[in-house]
Amino acid sequence: MKVSTRGDYASRALLSLALHAHEDGPTSVRDIAERTGLPQPYLEQILLALKGAGLVRSKRGVGGGYVLARPPKEIALSEILSAVDGPIVAGDFGEPHTNGACDHEGQCVLLAIWADVGEHMRRYLGSLTLADIVDMARGEAPWPDEKPEDAEPVS
Repeated sequence: MKVSTRGDYASRALLSLALHAHEDGPTSVRDIAERTGLPQPYLEQILLALKGAGLVRSKRGVGGGYVLARPPKEIALSEILSAVDGPIVAGDFGEPHTNGACDHEGQCVLLAIWADVGEHMRRYLGSLTLADIVDMARGEAPWPDEKPEDAEPVS
């Protein structure tokens, strides 16, 4: 699986909202774009998709902007990616033993492996919440590539 630009930008935008959730009121698209370095016109489209998926709420007018629709601990990374990119899969190859999917030598075993890979990705991305990522970004939890014993102590 390759995370799309949309998926990366959506994740970065929601991480920014989560990092600043303690601030009063909505955050403008301009502020999110400035904090994340994302292009504002594209970010606006992504935030609309996230709103449609129920991950953010918006307020129009002066002082308007976006807020998370749920607490960060209730928003999984898998939800964010699915909201902008569709289902998380390793490939669009079909299911083994359906619609003639196993007409060729060895095809069924590979289809089963790709399905298993997709399931592993969904589980892993579903296990990470915005709250977990906020903790990592603040240095309060180890990064994904660190074992807990490898992590630097937090001061």
